[in-house]
Order: sequence, then structure tokens, then C-alpha cells
Amino acid sequence: MKNESNNLPYVLITPCRNEARFIEETLKSVVSQTILPLKWVIVNDGSTDATEEIVTKYAAQHNWIELINRPARKERHFAAKVEAVNIGLECVKLLPYEIVVNLDGDVTLDSDHFEFLLSKFKQDPRLGVAGTVFHEPGGYNSGTDSFEGQTYVSGQCQVFRRKCFEEIGGYIPSKAGGIDWMAVTTARMVGWKTRSFREKSFLHHRPLGTAERGAVASAFAYGKKDYILGGHPLWEVFRCTYRMTKRPYGIAGVALFAGYVSGFLSRAERPVSDELMRFHRREQMLKLKTILSSLGRLKSINNFEVLPAEPNSAQTTTAK
Repeated sequence: MKNESNNLPYVLITPCRNEARFIEETLKSVVSQTILPLKWVIVNDGSTDATEEIVTKYAAQHNWIELINRPARKERHFAAKVEAVNIGLECVKLLPYEIVVNLDGDVTLDSDHFEFLLSKFKQDPRLGVAGTVFHEPGGYNSGTDSFEGQTYVSGQCQVFRRKCFEEIGGYIPSKAGGIDWMAVTTARMVGWKTRSFREKSFLHHRPLGTAERGAVASAFAYGKKDYILGGHPLWEVFRCTYRMTKRPYGIAGVALFAGYVSGFLSRAERPVSDELMRFHRREQMLKLKTILSSLGRLKSINNFEVLPAEPNSAQTTTAK
């Protein structure tokens, strides 16, 4: 391991539920990091499989790993993840950390994953949230197959500067999901830089949103979440149309649109502020303008760079 005295001290928080299938891979990749965290708190949120036994084995071997077990719950929702993260944060509140990582229990990281990201925070004091692209079994790659782009940091491994995380109020509970999206978008809205880097990537072992449901049901849920988070209708039409052209996601594009319409018809409650919704829609329209401009000039579309890496006056409401 490298000398940590010259690096930004960091902590990891992992909320998990029924991750016995994958969590040992996550554990192996974290204990192999070139720069170790001050503390890793794993909050077992009522797992009914062997998650507790697997984590206990590693916690016994590494005193910087702490396992917290919560009772089983009947209802599964994303607000519970916020509760688990907050429990983890309470355990590290007295530690002198500058970086806090929300890490899912179903990923595999390169051994220098955090060393790489810590170097980015050292280089740029305005960087508030950072991460890398990810890939999944089956060929999906967030760097090429998504229009979230370089300013979005995926929730499976979100790395925050502590000051940024505290300024945005941490994660906001939302049963429908989108807690990681709200955090990184709010950070950008108030003037922090947020970046996902392509120089490195990590493996996410299961397709997004399919922990307890199939791909079509997951797409429907994502469509409804798009409405709940204030997504612009024009962007949703584009997104769903694009998904319909991608194999094997064609039917998922239909389900995505159905979910959005369902949210609209039911007037689903939105956990986002009007300010955040306006900021989000403005970014979506900037993306759509860039995409249509490229199509009009018969140029290929760079999904990853549809928004510039540097925030500007058209995007942010506050300057740091």
C-alpha cells in the first residue's frame, strides 16, 4: 500500500441488501486498493441471504471494516438506502475524512480506482463529485451507451468531497429512487464540478434497476422516475425513441415511455424543487440541441460529451 499521509483521507459507506451473490467481489477489490480508506461502514439492511456472513468474515480480518446489521423490512424502497447511508455517516463523523464514497455492494473495482479519483480531487479544488464510467455483463458501457454524459456520476460508486456533500444536504430520501441523481445534479446546480472519467471503469455485476425485477419492469420504473425527477417531455420522447432502436432494449424503450406517461397521468409526487427541475430541464435541452445539431450536420454523436465538462452561466445558478 502507498503512503496515505500525502493523500486525501476518505471513508466508504455501503448500504446493501441481499448481495451475497456479488459482495465478496466488492470486498476483495476494496481490500486490494492501493490507498485504503480510514473506515468502511457496511450497513446490512435486513438481508435474508448470506450477506452478513460474508461481510463478517472480512470485518474480522480488517479492523477498518465495520458491519452494521439492520432488521429485515417488508418494503423495499430507495429511501431506505438514505437511512442506511446516514447510519454509516454517523459512525464516521469523528474521523478526519475529506472524501466520502457511497459504494454499492455489487461492483468490482481496479486496485487503483480510489487512488485515481483521489488524485482528481487533489488537482481540482472545485471538483465536488467524481466517479468513472462502468460496464455490465452483456456489453453495456455507460460511457458509450448512455446520454447522461461526463457530468453525471453513477450511483454505484459516487465519490464526494465532504464539503460538497454537506453543502447539498447529503442524500434526499425518495421512495421512487433518484437519490444519487438528485445529489450530483444539485451539486452541479450550486456550482460544484461533477465528473465521470473514462480513463478508468468498474464492473457493475447486474443490469441497472434489476435487483428484484426484470428488464421491462425496470424500464417502466425508470420512465416513471424520469417524470418524478422532472424530466422534460421532449427529452423523454427522444430518450425512448433512442432506446427503441437499440437491441435488445427495443421493448424497454416502450416500457420507459409508458412509465413516464404513467407518472404524468397519476400526477406522481415529485421530490425535486422547482429550481432543480428547471436546471435539469435546461441541461436536457442543451443536450438535445447538441444532438440535433450533430445529426443535422451528419456528424456522429459523442454521447459522453453532450454537455461540456466545465459548468457555465447557462447551466449553473450559483458560482463557487
